[in-house]
Amino acid sequence: MNGDEAPELHYFAVKTTSKQERTVADNIRKAVEQSDIKVYSVIAPKELQGYVLIETPEEFARMEQLVERVPHARAVVHGETSFAEIQHFLVPKPVVAGINEGTIVELIAGPFKGEKAVVKRVDTGKEEITVELYESVVPIPITVRGDNVRVIDNSVPED
Repeated sequence: MNGDEAPELHYFAVKTTSKQERTVADNIRKAVEQSDIKVYSVIAPKELQGYVLIETPEEFARMEQLVERVPHARAVVHGETSFAEIQHFLVPKPVVAGINEGTIVELIAGPFKGEKAVVKRVDTGKEEITVELYESVVPIPITVRGDNVRVIDNSVPED
């Protein structure tokens, strides 16, 4: 192998104790610092409970050796995972994902904090939503950032 060739990367899933994914990811990083095993990245996606994903040039047997030293790590899942299978975990989801027109939300920041509102419009590009306060006498549209609301009821009312 030339000095300018990139090593072939492997992606492995490590089974963990439930709710210990972040701890296992941190412990893998510490174990790598104390060994000659190379690991390029470790992620613990929230959507994948009970598993941590590892990017490494090492083979399966070397990953098993590493995982044996890590508390709360159960085992390396047999078989390699492809980059295409984990790529969607690396792309951040829009803040307004799962919020639709008609959704009832609670404002969690700003001057209307604690108020309930109905979503009237969702702007995915700007990650903003326009709401109308639920118990307001005069309906005034208010535009807020998507991370300033918490979904209370996602069922769209029937007309």
